[in-house]
Amino acid sequence: MHIGLRIFFGFFLIVGLATVLTLRVFVQEVKPGVRQAMEDTLIDTAHVLAALAADDLKAGRIADGAFARHMAALREVPVNAEVSGLHKDSIGYRVYVTDASGIVRFDSTGTDVGRDYSRWNDVYLTLRGKYGARSTRADPADEDSTVMHVAAPVRDVDSNGERIIGVLTVAKPNAAMAPFIARSQRKILLYGGLLIGTACVIGLACTLWLMHGLSRLRGYARAVAAGERAEMPLRGAGELAELGRAVQGMRERLEDKQYVEHYIHTLTHEMKSPLAAIGGAAELLQEEMPAADRQRFVANIRTQSGRLETMIRKLLALAEVEQRQRLEVREPVALAPLLAQLCAELEPRARQRGVALQCAGGDGPGHVAGDPFLLRQAIANLLDNAIDFAPPGTAVTVLLERRGDALAIAVADQGPGIPDYALPRVFERFYSLPRPHGADKSTGLGLCFAREVATLHHGDVTVANRPGGGALAELVLPAA
Repeated sequence: MHIGLRIFFGFFLIVGLATVLTLRVFVQEVKPGVRQAMEDTLIDTAHVLAALAADDLKAGRIADGAFARHMAALREVPVNAEVSGLHKDSIGYRVYVTDASGIVRFDSTGTDVGRDYSRWNDVYLTLRGKYGARSTRADPADEDSTVMHVAAPVRDVDSNGERIIGVLTVAKPNAAMAPFIARSQRKILLYGGLLIGTACVIGLACTLWLMHGLSRLRGYARAVAAGERAEMPLRGAGELAELGRAVQGMRERLEDKQYVEHYIHTLTHEMKSPLAAIGGAAELLQEEMPAADRQRFVANIRTQSGRLETMIRKLLALAEVEQRQRLEVREPVALAPLLAQLCAELEPRARQRGVALQCAGGDGPGHVAGDPFLLRQAIANLLDNAIDFAPPGTAVTVLLERRGDALAIAVADQGPGIPDYALPRVFERFYSLPRPHGADKSTGLGLCFAREVATLHHGDVTVANRPGGGALAELVLPAA
């Protein structure tokens, strides 16, 4: 399973279980809590009414005395109340009074007068000085028809002390509280659902944020493993950024070691030929020889020394470019004036080789954002190669054109072209083809340098054979 799904489901499982358990506790506690509050109210009511009924019960007129008349009148009193959005239009109490034997002497509903309630818990316990209450179904087959009965003792206080002469019970159907219980449960479930939904959104946002960072870090690690130039994508002081910096540091140390080992190997390999030529010429110069031969060997030493110097200089420039992960200088560069300037500088060299240098593009179609020095060196390398391979009497054409959102510099010559076996290797370091007319090979670093510069500028460089003969090198850069 994807790590993002694991994180999200783990977060959702923890939050969901915690929320569900909390909601379950709340929902399960709503009904008992409401009934406990109702029972507390009934206790107060029963004791108040018991005190009011004491005189009539003692005098034997509880069925038709003042207490009975007031209770009867109370049932006729209109009720119009809004309780938290729920309308109440009647009094839901039932009140009955039993004597010391448990016989019902007063019933506000008038249904059970004369019945023996002495075995009901509310009467039985209260007559014995305990708290008496019960919850009984009005319809034995309906579990929602329960009625709560709460009793209070009716006391007679005289010179002989206090004694219980009866019991007053207040009864109220539990169904009267059902709308309040249902509304509370709905609210709890609603807010619980909102809580779970919000937790899911937050969990998803956190997961996406984390996965975005991990995805960028993974892409960076893959680019590093593939040997591509990549910039560490994460910034800040977070754990992912710290991990990215650790990967970057490890990469730099490994690359530095491999880079030095590779360059030492390639540099020593390429220096063998000129050093051998210089050593051989130096040994011969120690012997007696004609002046013409001496001058020829001295010129060979100078040529090979110059070749070594050029190789080292270009190798250092290439090493500097290859070690860069991003451009340190980025500014608008107008390519048309840059090409015109380079063509003017290389015109004498081209003329010396009998090659015409033609620069087309007018004022140029636009600018690129980059390092003007590196771009100048890369384009100069392409022009140098074209001039070296162009036969005398031919032309090297430089064309600047726009291609969509990019600018392309095309350098074409009319030389022999590139052999098929060499096409896949032209960008290899130190790989060079023989120059026409027996001229020395180049350092084999120019095209490699141009490719590194193009990559730093998010562009590309290609070299191919032209259908009509000759080679075509193109440097494509994104327009600013």
